[in-house]
Amino acid sequence: MAEAKVAKIAVSAATYWLDKPYDYLIPENLRSVIAPGVRVIVPFSRGNRQTEGIVLSVSDHSEFGDKLKPVLSVLDSEPVLTSQQIKLALWMHDRLFCTVYDAVKAILPAGLWFKADGSRKINDKTVEFVELVIEAEEAYELSQSKRRKAPQQASILELLCSIGRVPAHELLHFTGASRQSLKALINAGYAAIGHEEVFRRPEVWGGEIQKIPTLNSDQQNAFEGLCALLDSDKPQAALLFGVTGSGKTAVYIHLIDKVLKEKKSAILLVPEIALTPQMIRTFSSYFGDSVAVLHSSLSLGERYDEWKRVKSGMARLVIGTRSAIFAPCENLGLIIIDEEQEDSYKSENSPRYHAREIAKYLCTKSNSLLLLGSATPDLESRYAAQIGRYKFFELHKRYNEMLLPTVKIVDMKRELRGGNGGNISSALRDEIAENIVRGEQSILFLNRRGANKLICCGECGFVYKCPNCSVSLTYHSSNKRLMCHYCGYTRKVDDKCPDCGGTLSFVGAGTQLVEEELHRLFPNVPVLRMDIDTVKAAGTHEVLLEKFDTEKIPIMIGTQMVTKGLNFENVTLIGVISADQSLYCGDYRSGERTFSLITQVVGRSGRGSKLGRAVIQTYTPDNEIIKLAATQDYESFYNSEIQLRRLQMTPPFADIIAITVSGQDENIVLRCCMDIRNTLRASIKDEYARILGPAPLPVVKVNNRYRYRVSISCKVDAEMRSLVSAILVKFNSSGNYKGVSIFADNNPSD
Repeated sequence: MAEAKVAKIAVSAATYWLDKPYDYLIPENLRSVIAPGVRVIVPFSRGNRQTEGIVLSVSDHSEFGDKLKPVLSVLDSEPVLTSQQIKLALWMHDRLFCTVYDAVKAILPAGLWFKADGSRKINDKTVEFVELVIEAEEAYELSQSKRRKAPQQASILELLCSIGRVPAHELLHFTGASRQSLKALINAGYAAIGHEEVFRRPEVWGGEIQKIPTLNSDQQNAFEGLCALLDSDKPQAALLFGVTGSGKTAVYIHLIDKVLKEKKSAILLVPEIALTPQMIRTFSSYFGDSVAVLHSSLSLGERYDEWKRVKSGMARLVIGTRSAIFAPCENLGLIIIDEEQEDSYKSENSPRYHAREIAKYLCTKSNSLLLLGSATPDLESRYAAQIGRYKFFELHKRYNEMLLPTVKIVDMKRELRGGNGGNISSALRDEIAENIVRGEQSILFLNRRGANKLICCGECGFVYKCPNCSVSLTYHSSNKRLMCHYCGYTRKVDDKCPDCGGTLSFVGAGTQLVEEELHRLFPNVPVLRMDIDTVKAAGTHEVLLEKFDTEKIPIMIGTQMVTKGLNFENVTLIGVISADQSLYCGDYRSGERTFSLITQVVGRSGRGSKLGRAVIQTYTPDNEIIKLAATQDYESFYNSEIQLRRLQMTPPFADIIAITVSGQDENIVLRCCMDIRNTLRASIKDEYARILGPAPLPVVKVNNRYRYRVSISCKVDAEMRSLVSAILVKFNSSGNYKGVSIFADNNPSD
């Protein structure tokens, strides 16, 4: 093979409309170290500014001849991307309307990247080790002879006699010796010092490895069917549908055990960081140090070192949130996405990927099994199972044979007429009081943090609005300030209406207000609040969940992070404070989200030996979605909702590509949207494709930028992606729309 002289490189400074592989000359002194997957520094653009790039391929010639700019330097001693990961980055570029380098940054951990001064963000952690280089008997005799004249050296030798090799800082700590004494022994040739890499790990399982749990008949049937798919030599996909508490996790454990015994790797994704502590404890108790953890709450050093453990093969089971799908697993055999219906699996920043789509790609390339698990599957996944695209397995009953919680729907209009203007209905109050007497725990769910949704004047109608965003400010009682949850703007509350001097009213309820109401209703009863504000204060989700479990706190009020995956045997009551909140937001997924949230949170009740109860508070008690969620009747909900989707021509019957335009001048943004719409109308020949918009996003202004969207309802193919890509290139590089940013997204979550 001819010697490689040219490298095709994806350059970090290239914007989407300039993004393509660029040819660079490989200098003779770098030819031995440049290979696909290695990062380099190259000159870019007319000013030849130095920028980072990653080598995609190498060859012995270029179609552009010899007039190529040279690679300036190499950043990695070995490739950081495998050939399969390079192909994944190129696939993401083609499908997700992002640059290759955006895709590469999603695939690699942040600790691998470089600071502005050229140094690595995170370096490998090493520890000094001291070990004897003479026989233990000789060292012991030497320590006795040094006992009087050099007692510190004697202590070091005695400890090394018994241990042989020990970290230097521990050696000096336990002996009380100085580094000078240690150095004297090293100089004399009695001991040697070396450096060894150690891994920064999150909390590691320290208990004994447990026996794999026994499966019941339902679980065994599902497991055997899934094993047949695992043993296939083709890529497979399956949906595991089971009521809350049916024991899907036990099936996961058996499948992972089978995969690891076959010397393959597995990835388990969970939707919330709050779920990872319980999952880690559970799976580490069965698989020990084979488990690696990847999520955003870890430090950069911990994430980098866990990534290295996976890449080296030391850890073959990866547990984490969305980004863990990019773990560098060798010989991949299984990907499990738990609670697969959750929106958190969809990235809202470039590259705007869905973890499920990346998982499909990886399983296709590795001939492995993709398993989606949920009590409320995504309608697209359930439809794929219905038409045979996915294999379908079902767990009909709870693992412990317990009944599903009994559910009471409370009409809050009737509560108001009865004189109860609070957020806790009389029925829920009585149920909580009963639980307190029994020594059982309750979880209340309200998907809004803060104290009040807004503060307004009852006389002139004034409402505090964010100056940067088109939303009202939320009142936080803990610091008595108003805050925007989009841009972080904050201000104090006036004593009187700043417009007319009238009396201000506090409207709506958040978790802080409900917490205060609970303290008034149940004085001296501990209440724990779990939302983004308290999690930041506590440090991690795990601290709060551990406190709730070990201290048996009677009541926990929380946002969406308490609705799924949590398993507390003493929780026997669930309260849904405002079931209507997500029902009428105008999104075609609003009904599905509401059904899923209510079903999932109700399923947290009665997971032990005690029967569970739930109270759902609503202003629309006759709403079909709320009634079906109360009875946990997913199939009836699915059959009703899928017909509506068919009429709307929304997923799974058509895809939606959203082209979003944002800028500081609303008129320019709207004009750009209309030009995009007209271009699409002139270019799309498919009679079934629909072009919708321009339409404002649910929050039209964020951080002083207006946001509008043009949507295409269609079946996405290579031709449609090429058209959308051409539009992004054309309008992003147009001089008519300076200061405007345009991006495209497949099936956006909002």
